[in-house]
Amino acid sequence: NYGYLTWEWKEGLRGYTYPIFFASIYKVLHLLQNDTVQLLIMMPRLAQAFLSALADMKIYSLMRTLENAEVAKWVYFCQMCSWFTWYCCTRTLTNSMETVLSVFALYFYPLPGTKTRSSSTYLTLVAIAFIIRPTALILWLPLLFCHFWKEEKKLDLFLYHILPVGVLTLGISLIIDRIFFGTWILVQMNFVRFNVMQNLGTFYGSHPWHWYFTQGFPVILGPHLPFFVHGCLLAPKKFQLLLSAIIWTILVYSLLSHKEFRFIYPVLPLCMLFCGYSLNSLKTWKKPAVCFLVLSNLLPALYFGLIHQRGTLDVMKSIQQLCKNDGSSSNNETSLLILMPCHSTPFYSHVHCPIKMRFLQCPPDLTGNSSYIDEADLFYMGPVNWLSTEFRQQPLPTHLVFYNVLEQDIASFLAANGYVKTETLFHTHLPEGRTGSHIYLYEKKIKKKKKKLYF
Repeated sequence: NYGYLTWEWKEGLRGYTYPIFFASIYKVLHLLQNDTVQLLIMMPRLAQAFLSALADMKIYSLMRTLENAEVAKWVYFCQMCSWFTWYCCTRTLTNSMETVLSVFALYFYPLPGTKTRSSSTYLTLVAIAFIIRPTALILWLPLLFCHFWKEEKKLDLFLYHILPVGVLTLGISLIIDRIFFGTWILVQMNFVRFNVMQNLGTFYGSHPWHWYFTQGFPVILGPHLPFFVHGCLLAPKKFQLLLSAIIWTILVYSLLSHKEFRFIYPVLPLCMLFCGYSLNSLKTWKKPAVCFLVLSNLLPALYFGLIHQRGTLDVMKSIQQLCKNDGSSSNNETSLLILMPCHSTPFYSHVHCPIKMRFLQCPPDLTGNSSYIDEADLFYMGPVNWLSTEFRQQPLPTHLVFYNVLEQDIASFLAANGYVKTETLFHTHLPEGRTGSHIYLYEKKIKKKKKKLYF
């Protein structure tokens, strides 16, 4: 009965179908009386990693069916040493589950040369991916259209496969969201309206139309890029459909102003099919190519997975310690204010005790107010004035968390109110804007009152 729901949940842009998967894991831990904060953090990641591992095996099985064991081996190798796959596959992002489900669906999709044709199975997996993240439909539109176009019994496909699967999965999603929201709501429609029709995602940043082609796609492919291009030239015609799906997906995402690397993560496993085909065709240069891929992917995978921007996770361990020091989960004295760009750190899932925590919020304006400024921007416009105004009528937080680049701006406030730096944590070698290289944890030291002596 404590925690925090972001504005997306209040506006009905997120559905409960995907979180139920992790909530079920939490419930089992609770019933076993073993729901420690360490397990609450690790179990969802392990579950996601397990599903990603199964998806990797499906890629191998698919290529063994389409080609042969030798080609399948090199496709599997490319998938295994992809740095961006290492970086994303264990993260509990909807994009990660979208990718996993898309790979499972592709295994059952009726590609030319496959024996594992199951329309209901792959359609169900695509439908679940859509329920979790509606953008999954972008990748699958050309594949679905191609299947429908080539199907001789189109009416049977629609009546006995597409319609029942669509109605059943959407109906279950509606019922789940009705239970938790308390009202009938179609979150997928809200998601599309917000991100596509209203294009309000630009509130969180925008990029030029060509960003995915010039930066996004080359970055997630990384050292695999030349092998992907080579594989596209060598791959037989039966792979043209998958190549078309990759290009189509990147083109559609390019039309949206707000862009992120993770958005096109679902096309990465498809790209590995072409990379593996390229490696398999090499003769003299195969061993140097293998060494190049392993070393060039290992370094960014280790750096971005273990070092880069790790401070926002490390600081949560210090905050967990505050819970232990309280000696009680119902402590009302300890309070934390995170003075960072919104959603920089995890929140209660990494603390697991009801201490008072707050961060700078940045919900978009949904009323059409052109002069709207969110709380985070208001703070950075005048940090000391914001703090003085905010805590004029209420007690100051006992602990502050912020990037080192902010320290100079609020130094006077810290000194005037008795805050002392208690911890410095490394965050990144590449600080930018409001994000610093280190994170500071400050604690308010309570000054002891001098006792008066009476004679």
